[in-house]
Amino acid sequence: MIIGVDYYPEHWNEEMWVSDAELMAKTGVKLVRVGEFAWCRLEPSDGCFDFSWLDRAIGVFAERGIKVILGTPTNCPPRWLCEEHPEVLPWGSDGKPNPIGIRGHRCYNSPVFLEYARRIVSKLAEHYKDNEAVSAWQIDNELEANICYCEACSAKHREWLRRKYGTIETLNKAYGNVVWSGEYSSWEQIDPPYGGYNRAWLNPAYMLDFSRRAAEDVTEFCNMQAELIRGYIPNAQITTNTWFCESMPDFYHTFEKLDFVSYDNYPTVSIPHDTENIYTHAVHLDIMRGIKRKNFCIMEQLSGTPGCWAPMSKTPRPGMIKGYALQAFAHGADTVVFFRWRTAATGAEMHWHGIIDHSNVPGRRFEEFAELCREAESLADIRGAELRSEVAVLYSTESEYAFKLQPQTDGMYYMEQIKLLHSAFAVYGVNVDIIGQHEELTGYKVVCAPQMYITDESVARRLYDFAEKGGTVILTNRSGAKDGNNNCVGEQLPAIYARLAGCRVEEYDPIGWDTVKVKFADGEEFTAKQWCDILQTDTAEVVAYYDGNFYKGKPAVTLNRFGSGKAYYIGTVGEKRLYRKIALDILENMGIDHIEGLPDNVEVTRREGGGHSARFVFNNTDVPQSFVIDGERLDMQPFEMKIQTVCAPL
Repeated sequence: MIIGVDYYPEHWNEEMWVSDAELMAKTGVKLVRVGEFAWCRLEPSDGCFDFSWLDRAIGVFAERGIKVILGTPTNCPPRWLCEEHPEVLPWGSDGKPNPIGIRGHRCYNSPVFLEYARRIVSKLAEHYKDNEAVSAWQIDNELEANICYCEACSAKHREWLRRKYGTIETLNKAYGNVVWSGEYSSWEQIDPPYGGYNRAWLNPAYMLDFSRRAAEDVTEFCNMQAELIRGYIPNAQITTNTWFCESMPDFYHTFEKLDFVSYDNYPTVSIPHDTENIYTHAVHLDIMRGIKRKNFCIMEQLSGTPGCWAPMSKTPRPGMIKGYALQAFAHGADTVVFFRWRTAATGAEMHWHGIIDHSNVPGRRFEEFAELCREAESLADIRGAELRSEVAVLYSTESEYAFKLQPQTDGMYYMEQIKLLHSAFAVYGVNVDIIGQHEELTGYKVVCAPQMYITDESVARRLYDFAEKGGTVILTNRSGAKDGNNNCVGEQLPAIYARLAGCRVEEYDPIGWDTVKVKFADGEEFTAKQWCDILQTDTAEVVAYYDGNFYKGKPAVTLNRFGSGKAYYIGTVGEKRLYRKIALDILENMGIDHIEGLPDNVEVTRREGGGHSARFVFNNTDVPQSFVIDGERLDMQPFEMKIQTVCAPL
């Protein structure tokens, strides 16, 4: 396994580079990421390039056996470019350019920006094409969907819609623009959603298309840079670093033509007291692994106290630096790069702490980091080993967008039931894949399909086929609610999934923060919240009833036999125990190996491959834990990871 750090040579005096590199090499650092914010130093003025300082920095690392990931600097165009060509700046919903001086101040569709971006990326690729120290390339930094309101974006969006719908009449019909007298009579009338209104006030069909096109901009921008780099370096390894931001890109399209997925991983440093809070980043890590269905990279990993545009939070507790990195390895990362080597002394991120503090004196976190580097060396045999899963959870970018556009009820968000279902199986030590909804389902025994809100007929067909052939499907409330245009379907829910579920929604009750009891046939009772589908069964059997409100006695959870398989329908949002009860029943009936009796937030995963297998046991809590696995008692300290490695698969 490879440990790296993010490093900014342009921030430090050159005499520090050598001492930093020597300490890195001594500690076990194998990789540094550089360059992603350095455009003003790489091109100090228009057309005048200076790579000499970066050559020297890379040389310092290369002399000590440290490889480099080189970032393209397009996230932060230099001030001279923004002042000479203000059209490169993105526009806000007020119809005005965003200010210079923050990061990410560029529009992916600006012809002028793209011209300059192509030039700097080409110059970098040409210059470093034969430099063996550069092992990979990172495109830009933390790309978000291009929510820009400039004229270039508006023109591109109109053309995008014209290609999709052909005629303005077809678009009006697809959007239902007759509502609120919103019909267009020409393409030129279509503007971006100016004004800063709550998005729920705007046409949801239009807004979903706006999000789709904004996400496509990211993909085009990535592919443009990747093609330029590969023009000089055909075998270049190329990625970009992503995260769960407000305007998320479509992960699956963004990384389709890139070589590997990179994620910026900042798990919580404050463990919540609410036992219903699913705070583990295991869900995020499994989503990252599922994007390309292969191992991935952490490009930024928690190193110290977070704090920048928000007040500083707690410093990482003892064990967190090492434990959270090993958790990433446990879920399929082969490389973990820490943000950052040293805490910045200037700029907006000076309170987002690195491995070494402003004092430049290595302390407790550094010693823990050094211990991690030593342990990572011992895991070399399992680098490349994979997680093999029999349980999958489907993720839909479009349903994520649509939930944000039209909040369903107080406290309800799209990722919640993904987390609940993931946790329900993971608590039994079962590997869980989180994959895009368009992926093939071959090889799985269980597929969880929560809140299939935006209907895609091809996805529905695969779920029907999966159950028909013996698989178990879990569906939930809000499935089948919208068509592909983000308009409500004109039939009883779960609409396209009704035959698979074997039930229909008579009525629903968005209860928000209120709660209702749900009782299973064996008398076990659970608390539910947010949403209640009041169900009527067709071919399904009732698994649990509501035990309160005006629908007391009505079905809340059903089970339908379909072909050789089964389909559960969960009509509400329950506490964690409800999902775990269903998961245990499925695991036992499907003959899937699992572990009972694990404490809450103790995570067990397996990686296998190349004749090696490792079981990772992680105490993702701030208290000691003691429990038994396979007859062996494990006593674990907070955030401790135990790794059991054997030569044959477990």
